[in-house]
Amino acid sequence: MATTSQSLLQMKGITKSFPGVRALSAVDFDLRGGEVHGLLGANGAGKSTLMKVLSGAYLADEGAITVEGKPVQISSPKDAMRHGIYCVYQEVDTALVPELTVAENVLLDRIANGRTWLRWGALNREAAKILKMIGSEIPVRLKVSQLTIAQKQLVLLARAVAHEARFIIFDEPTAPLSLEESEQLFAIMERLKAGGVGCVFISHRLAEVTRICDRITVMRDGSHVLTRSAKDAEHAEIIETMLGKTFAEEFPKLPAKLGGTVLEVTGLRRGTKVRGVDLSLREGEILGIVGLVGAGKTELSRLLFGADRADGGEVVLRGKRLRLSEPEDAVRAGVVLVPEERRKQGVLVDESVQHNLSLPILRRLSAAGFIRRGEERSHAERLIGQLGVKPALPGRAVKHLSGGNQQKVAVGKWLPTDAAVYMFDEPTKGVDVGAKSDIFRLIGQLAQEGKGIIYLSCEISEILGIADRILVMSYGRITGELSRDEATAEAILTYASAGEAERVEG
Repeated sequence: MATTSQSLLQMKGITKSFPGVRALSAVDFDLRGGEVHGLLGANGAGKSTLMKVLSGAYLADEGAITVEGKPVQISSPKDAMRHGIYCVYQEVDTALVPELTVAENVLLDRIANGRTWLRWGALNREAAKILKMIGSEIPVRLKVSQLTIAQKQLVLLARAVAHEARFIIFDEPTAPLSLEESEQLFAIMERLKAGGVGCVFISHRLAEVTRICDRITVMRDGSHVLTRSAKDAEHAEIIETMLGKTFAEEFPKLPAKLGGTVLEVTGLRRGTKVRGVDLSLREGEILGIVGLVGAGKTELSRLLFGADRADGGEVVLRGKRLRLSEPEDAVRAGVVLVPEERRKQGVLVDESVQHNLSLPILRRLSAAGFIRRGEERSHAERLIGQLGVKPALPGRAVKHLSGGNQQKVAVGKWLPTDAAVYMFDEPTKGVDVGAKSDIFRLIGQLAQEGKGIIYLSCEISEILGIADRILVMSYGRITGELSRDEATAEAILTYASAGEAERVEG
């Protein structure tokens, strides 16, 4: 089905305030049948609040919602579902019951509100049929606790399809997914579009937004700023609209004086993932390592951090050869890592901001085996101010922070260690543009202090913006080296695909 030119769902003049904060100011938003409408904005722009009003989690103070021109009252998630509005959240575990089967989760609403007696065989067959409709063959008798994040998202989608959803909100759905899993999700969204379903797509990945969306709406400071066709939108223009500033103004390259060589790596290898990598890093230098998914960037960072054992090669820090058997060896030597999977490896999500920020220096904050809590809190408050963590609450659990603020905590815990080398693996993954700017500034400040920075990313525009020198990886090898002046996206992509023939032959 082609995109319907007429808006089937409209939000008009939506206003919402919380104590001391006006989150939404007379916002208009509409959704057509058979389209994907991208909703963009930095943290605090109001995107999530607007969608929570639409999905019934919040009640608007003012404004109206219509479906097919008829006013509707959405006071609860049940009201929203009754009008065909469903959500697929990034944090899928909050919407699923882990100890129930896939089939039970797909048809959960029907089970909860249906007959006393259920025919489980028929239920399983129906769930399998629905999953097949969206291109999935997940075994329906598996417990949801056994699934990957991508599979859990498919279960949520299948639940929406089971209830004939007309409008589906995708809130940062690709943030935890691999490239292959994201492609599978996009294929499903195309099927939904073809069936006339209207989709809202919230993402910080602009390349995905302009590729998958038909229209985009940009919000800033709780207000609607822009709605336009996605295919005509330039990334720089979108960022400027989101921030009210140009990309160069918001992501400045801070000048840093380069010193002597701080790190030398020779012939580092592990299996087929890292194959004979040589690199050097100077004090004050930001070395960008860029490559496509599967290039070996993360595996390289784990070897340098001692998280994995190398099969061979040498790592020398300030003239001293390192023996890296575990991360503690790297940290003691002065090499630290902010990993790609921050929620699993970078922070303790159930612990407080204060505890996370003090972890690397607990010995310094302790006496006779007891942590000096007052000193720990003062330490956390200083770092929170320096990092710009919001809300500035030391006792708040990290899991209740936004992705950008979680990343600030993952970075900030290493600052008191006075490390010589800081590695950042995909540091802006799932991070909004405003928090991304804060992270860029923090990295620039570390470089100005003479720290050696290794910035690993598949985001070519970020590498071009932040790096002093760029190494390109492809299938475990360094295939190209570019200075800041000679680096272009075209050159990087050429080197990034250079290992393809070797991979096929191998």
